[in-house]
Amino acid sequence: MSGYVSGIVAILCINLIFAYGLFIPAAAGQINLGGAGFQAIGAYGAGWLSSVALLPVWLAIPAATLIAGLVGFLISFPVLRTRGVYMVLATFAFGEVVAGFLLRTDFFGGAIGLVVPAHIELPVLVCAAIGVTVLALYLMATRFGLVMRAINDDEAATVLMGVNVRAVQVAAFTIGGAFAGLSGALYAHNFSFVEAQYFNSFLSIYVLLFVLIGGVQTAWGPLVGTLFFTLLPEFMRIGGSWRYVVFGAAIVLMMMLRPQGLVTRAMIDHLSPRRWMRRSVEAEASHAR
Repeated sequence: MSGYVSGIVAILCINLIFAYGLFIPAAAGQINLGGAGFQAIGAYGAGWLSSVALLPVWLAIPAATLIAGLVGFLISFPVLRTRGVYMVLATFAFGEVVAGFLLRTDFFGGAIGLVVPAHIELPVLVCAAIGVTVLALYLMATRFGLVMRAINDDEAATVLMGVNVRAVQVAAFTIGGAFAGLSGALYAHNFSFVEAQYFNSFLSIYVLLFVLIGGVQTAWGPLVGTLFFTLLPEFMRIGGSWRYVVFGAAIVLMMMLRPQGLVTRAMIDHLSPRRWMRRSVEAEASHAR
């Protein structure tokens, strides 16, 4: 595999994990524009633990993931007191605070950034991306995932059913923070360098598009959205600077034609093997009669 292809696959894996970090809260009705802040916490946390504290990579990355999840847990309480656009602004402000803190703190390298000597290879990224995808699919198939979808569809009705909505949203925000932190930890150890300027608001918005365009109704949405946003620009490089115009137009068209996302619950149900098996059984029974 060439270095160019390896780089694209590495970015794809990191973006996918990051996208699931934004998808989990979104599935529970929370739009998080501070994802880059959690990724920065994971990147700088893992980088510092391995380069300064001299922890092995296999300890530094899980530790940074837990730190990002803990931060997500702590800030979820004030953030979840807000609603709608105020929640979006609160998470956006969190991301900006984290980036500003890292940029002006010499302890983490400041504007110069932080060098991370320890390096992880592409197979580790691929395994991590597959693991997070499988975990997200499993979570959405559990009772916890069903409750998150119910909250997203109608929070008031979910409350009337006796569900502790706040606890579910706190858990979703915490898991999302941990996933985003994991993506940052993997980024730091794959590219061997981190700088605060990379983890900006544009990154949060860009990856959130992966989730919204892919669809928040099922866990397959972020996978499709990440593949689309990561690979399509590379295929369009032949078009030169016009690729940005075409890419932007494609996004607008998708938002107009598929406002619910590329992958919907109805689509997954229609393609489900159980549905086809049930149709086959019903057809055989009808033929027998």
